[in-house]
Amino acid sequence: YREHRQAARQVAVMLALKIALRYLFAKKSHRAVNVIAVISMAGVAVATMAIVVVLSVFNGFTDLAHSHLAAIDPDVKLLPRQGKVIASADSLVRVLEGRDDVAAAAPVLQERALLVAGDHQMPVVFKGLDPAKARAIADLDAIVIDGVYADVNDLPDSLAGMQASVGVAVSLGLRPSPYAAGQLYVPRRTGRINPANPAAAYRSLPVAVTGIMQVDQPEYDADFVFIPLGAARRLLDYDGGEGSAVEVKAAMGVKPAALVRDLARDFPDYVVQGRIEQQADTFRMIAVEKWVTFLMLVFILLIAAFNIVSTMSLMVIEKRSDISTLRALGARASMTRAIFVAEGWLVTVVGGVVGLVLGVGLSLLQEYCGLVKLAADPSALTIDAYPVRVEWTDVASVFLAIIVTGLLIGAISRIFTRKTNN
Repeated sequence: YREHRQAARQVAVMLALKIALRYLFAKKSHRAVNVIAVISMAGVAVATMAIVVVLSVFNGFTDLAHSHLAAIDPDVKLLPRQGKVIASADSLVRVLEGRDDVAAAAPVLQERALLVAGDHQMPVVFKGLDPAKARAIADLDAIVIDGVYADVNDLPDSLAGMQASVGVAVSLGLRPSPYAAGQLYVPRRTGRINPANPAAAYRSLPVAVTGIMQVDQPEYDADFVFIPLGAARRLLDYDGGEGSAVEVKAAMGVKPAALVRDLARDFPDYVVQGRIEQQADTFRMIAVEKWVTFLMLVFILLIAAFNIVSTMSLMVIEKRSDISTLRALGARASMTRAIFVAEGWLVTVVGGVVGLVLGVGLSLLQEYCGLVKLAADPSALTIDAYPVRVEWTDVASVFLAIIVTGLLIGAISRIFTRKTNN
């Protein structure tokens, strides 16, 4: 008996779905019902298309930020698990360079300082780089927009070559020049301090600007400068092979994610970070904005889908005679309700699928053809069109939202059929 009842229920569901499909594509006796149904589908389609396009644009800007940071951030970075510096950074570099999955490795030393240039001063973050290895780790020449990347450029022996970000250059009025641009000041890390001579509490390094750099990322363009690693060590009173981190370039054919995993296993005493982990706040902010926007657009999709409720109410009124015929033939009230539940779900899903196809199509056109251009001077931009990338997990998420919305609309449609059946 139980199997017979379950089979009968499956037949009723299939019959209800078949009738709903017939109602969906059949002409209505009143033209207004057709118009309202098309408008309802169009509303769902437009909302769905907007969700796909907006998510694809967020993916594009994520890729853009990743490409900008790739010019300055290494594939992998090793940081001390405790303290601020790696005492044996040079030794760690030699060990890493002996690995087959590492193309290059170099120590860096990063700290905050006060940069004084003429009558102006500002706090900056300086990063000491090994000039002999820096270009093998990152594409530094690509981010220098004026001058060159070099530790020396016909400079006097007392000066260290410095590459300043555009924010530092604008704030202090700096330009590439072989002459002294200013002084970097940091508090003395070792030794005794004489209160009678406060100036003796600081160490200084005279610098000359050899290049101005721009990464198009605020965390670097605002207050960042590069100096030679040896000068950074002298400024901070380090005389060994210390470094605040070791930067690593993956070998040809080695995926950075795999290298991060292998180095984390082989060097448990260090914190191993990939490029995304190095800029976790930036990528986390983009991800949060993306999914908050997704939720807001899903609410708009729900509002657009509620137009289908009015379509269902008109269709129930129009199909009143069909409902009576089905009841006379022995159909239960649950079956007639299932027909209009399926109808509301189908209208939502069809409109959503159309919007999904349109959204993916427009996004792919923008991704490969760059139809929508950025409204600015092309010579001042690194790209000339809005960056877009279709991610199929996003498409799956949107499709799932459409299915859930369709089920919700179908459930609401029961209200109208219940009144009719009664």
